[in-house]
Amino acid sequence: MCGRFSVIDDPLAKQVSDMLGIQFSTKTNTDLRPTQDVATISLLENCIQQQNTIWGIKPSWSKKLLINAQAETVATKKTFKKAFTERRCVVPCSGWYEWKDEGGPRKQKYLFEHAYGEPLYMAGIWYPHEHNELVTLTINPNEKCAAIHSRMPLFIQTQEIERWLQAEVGGVMPLLVPVDEEMIKIVAVNT
Repeated sequence: MCGRFSVIDDPLAKQVSDMLGIQFSTKTNTDLRPTQDVATISLLENCIQQQNTIWGIKPSWSKKLLINAQAETVATKKTFKKAFTERRCVVPCSGWYEWKDEGGPRKQKYLFEHAYGEPLYMAGIWYPHEHNELVTLTINPNEKCAAIHSRMPLFIQTQEIERWLQAEVGGVMPLLVPVDEEMIKIVAVNT
């Protein structure tokens, strides 16, 4: 995943609030980037609620900002293991972007959205700091998305969000799979 996604507050905030039975609010940002504010859904004090975070962590050993963790290794990598065990979250979003070299002067930009206009719930883990920090999870893509990029975000289905936030690690491992191809619509974006 390249590190850009889209949040459109109307209808996203209402859809998330209605689907999860919580008060969720966010600001529109159709080009959300690392280091920017991200509204997430987390389990805080045994209650599912909104938590605002900053996208990316900068461990002392790293020369660059880490924004993604591979779902296949998140449970075992030292940097991510504790957060994956204790602090999982979801990032409600309207879509995400990837770029593909198609031989032109510029790479072609693509927007990936839910095929039926529903929110996408990107899987993440968070770190408690002065400003809570977020790392999103990626996975090998489904066949449709693989035509554009070698990774895609890991998404949690609405009916599995509570399980994702509350279950022990063993209980969430079956959720580490790409979403169905039929759920994703891909649109070429003119830049």
